[in-house]
Amino acid sequence: MKQQSSRTEEHHLSNAENPSRPVNSSRNDVFPSSKPDDSSGESATKNTKSLWANLRFMRLFVAYALATFGDWFDALAIQVMVAYRWGADPLIIALIPVCMAVPGILFGSVAGALADRLHKVRIMILCDGITIALTVGILFVPSPTWLLPLLALRAMMSVFHVPAQQALTRQIVSEEQLFQASSLNGFVNQCAKIAGPLLGAVVLAFFSPQICILINACARLLSGAVLWPLRRLVEKKEPVIQSGNAGEVPKEPESFFTQWQEGWRYLRRSRAVRNTIVFGCLGLMSILMIEYQFSTLFRGIKPGNESLLGWLGSSVGAGAVFIILLLNRLPRLGYGWGLGGGYFLIGAGIAALGWVGPDTSTAWIIVLGLCIGLGNGLFMVTMNYLLQKETSPDYVGRVFGIQNSLYSVVLVAAPLAGGALIHSVGPSPTFQMIGLVTLAIGLGGILLQRMLWSISRTSSVDKTGSAQQGIT
Repeated sequence: MKQQSSRTEEHHLSNAENPSRPVNSSRNDVFPSSKPDDSSGESATKNTKSLWANLRFMRLFVAYALATFGDWFDALAIQVMVAYRWGADPLIIALIPVCMAVPGILFGSVAGALADRLHKVRIMILCDGITIALTVGILFVPSPTWLLPLLALRAMMSVFHVPAQQALTRQIVSEEQLFQASSLNGFVNQCAKIAGPLLGAVVLAFFSPQICILINACARLLSGAVLWPLRRLVEKKEPVIQSGNAGEVPKEPESFFTQWQEGWRYLRRSRAVRNTIVFGCLGLMSILMIEYQFSTLFRGIKPGNESLLGWLGSSVGAGAVFIILLLNRLPRLGYGWGLGGGYFLIGAGIAALGWVGPDTSTAWIIVLGLCIGLGNGLFMVTMNYLLQKETSPDYVGRVFGIQNSLYSVVLVAAPLAGGALIHSVGPSPTFQMIGLVTLAIGLGGILLQRMLWSISRTSSVDKTGSAQQGIT
């Protein structure tokens, strides 16, 4: 399949440049519309099939699935090894997510600039190789003192891996299939969150945590092997031109520092991308304040029912998988409804958990978990698609790197703030307040979607053509 690397700005011609196309300045759809000359729907159907026939994307997709599954597979094993085998102090256990978030804060934007500058497949293969070495090294560490630096270094490899994967997806997938590709990646991520820890727990029941860690290393080895044939992939680079009185001439190659600065400047110029990242940080701050406190809530309400946490986690994953599959069947969805609606559902579920009492049935906990999962899947797929769709191909890596850096800051600060709030007012009131705040953020996104994500379009709206571009 031919690589698609034309800029979003070039695709959206102004009305003055092409007066034959109608303008709809308020449209901000998640699902791309068909072009005017695709009235028969034949082209849309062809493009849908071509994603599955795109061997480059399929290799990238399989490698991402293996890496994601491996990461979740040994997450539980590491916790068991630290808490039960080593009997580590609770402070040491609390430092594990902090150590895994710090590399994103320090190197997120740098990794994004490198992804736009260097060969993306080779970056991913190198990250897989180093991850294998670090994962094997975890098998031989004698104490948490050695474990924490290795986990931080391994997390840093993911910081460099993700922007390269997202930028390459933008290049090898046509614009009409970006939503489908984002949905497939989201589907794999949610399935890995469910199946990874579950299968890891089964292996732990019969073997040691070291076996789970070794399986993760094998998954990363397979990921690198799947990507290996793409190591000589020629990435299409768009010529950067500079306008002047003498005409347009090629611009000198930019330095790494200049490209890094251009990534932040691009974020300031692009309203839709900037608003999406800021909106995501606000909602994520609210959610992460209580994400690690579900056990605290259930321990105070139903101290004898330890299975509630498992039921909630499974229902959240199931809800996310369901909505991702449903999104591919819908003909149209606005950015505001996807982003704001996602946070609205998450907030409603969290607030309702704050009113759970000792007599509340497990079925009601499962329903609330499904609600949170529906919102999570809705927001995640919409956000990833919007950032790829509305970002110029030359800046995709930098945008996702900056997003990773900002979100890592939230990942460190929010749990600490949530823990302090619960210590002050108690679990149930905290869940009620955080849930209502998240719900309000989502409602604001829905009501203000035209102002936040109004993006000029030049192609006409054809719901029938759009519907044929989903997964059949």
